[in-house]
Amino acid sequence: MVYNGIDTIDRHEALFTGKRLGLITSVTGLTAGFETTIDVLHRKFGLSALFSPEHGVRGNIAPGGLVDTYVDPATGVTAYSLYRKDSKRMTPEMLEQVDAVIYDIQDVGARYYTFMYTMLYALEDCAKAGKEFILLDRVNPLGDRVEGNVLKPGYESFVGGYPLAMRYGLTVGEFARMAAEQLGLDARLTVVPVEGWERDMLYPETGRCWVPPSMGIPQFATAMLYPGLCLFEGTNLSEGRGTTTPFATIGAPFIDGQALSAAMQAKGLAGTAFTPAYFTPSASKFQGEACQGVQIHITDMRAISPVEVGVTLLREIMDRYEEAQFLPPNREGGRRFVELLCGSDILTRQERRLSEILEEFREDSRRFQEEKQQYHLYR
Repeated sequence: MVYNGIDTIDRHEALFTGKRLGLITSVTGLTAGFETTIDVLHRKFGLSALFSPEHGVRGNIAPGGLVDTYVDPATGVTAYSLYRKDSKRMTPEMLEQVDAVIYDIQDVGARYYTFMYTMLYALEDCAKAGKEFILLDRVNPLGDRVEGNVLKPGYESFVGGYPLAMRYGLTVGEFARMAAEQLGLDARLTVVPVEGWERDMLYPETGRCWVPPSMGIPQFATAMLYPGLCLFEGTNLSEGRGTTTPFATIGAPFIDGQALSAAMQAKGLAGTAFTPAYFTPSASKFQGEACQGVQIHITDMRAISPVEVGVTLLREIMDRYEEAQFLPPNREGGRRFVELLCGSDILTRQERRLSEILEEFREDSRRFQEEKQQYHLYR
């Protein structure tokens, strides 16, 4: 069994005792015994404040849904929103309530997931305010492997707020150490480490049950596909939201599922198989409309390269169907959402061949793999 930071706090009581504690957490903030981090910390040390990321501290808010400040009924502690329309930062008024901010959220190992930037913003805000930041580390469910490009300057957003690879191979604690050093933060950062985890472990090998970190990542296989298939959120194609297999089902009303799946299967991409998909989303894009496309099956979790799968499928669909389009920017003069996800405009520049795109991604991955090693906490 692998133990996350929250499981070992009895050996670190001095970090918490006698302090006004604030907690950033979500539905994945659980011990190995399935007790919430909220309940454990409130019982042992008392919580002065909760801070809510996207999806809420209890995981009940839909993707992109704004979070209101409210009183948590189970504890009576005020939960302050870190996912507001005007800001996703901690305010001085929030930080006045606490001496130390604790962070405990399970990430999915992909650059687009907003929890990473909630953590980064909080680390920056605590450093500025002179507050302690205590990070209860958790495993990276996708292990140590790095894939995809590194986000380029000028493409920063809340779905890509740091120059990480798409699949970055760090725990959140290791990322915090990297960011603190590279940004020159005067951070009072403590990482409570994971125990029993080896870098190449995938989540099913940890002995822990998968708890969906958000409604769009219901199972580990979804998380494995997410670093590549999330790119479809920047298109007018369904990425499978509103089905039982988000990010494993891709399609639209104008796609021929039989032809597309045959073309993808013929590419022989490692660790994957493709079958025709026929589906009617109950939510999100094409809600209530009959769609066709492909379902992606993982045949070997060690062999699959989800970024290569996602980019290859995206290019195949864009080449086959003129109806397939990248979504326009949300505001005039802004970048397209797929460019924010990708961290560059390489996918929207149609003159770039697929082989060139993938080679550029591989080169970025090689450099990032070398860069990140100095921040490793685990072997």
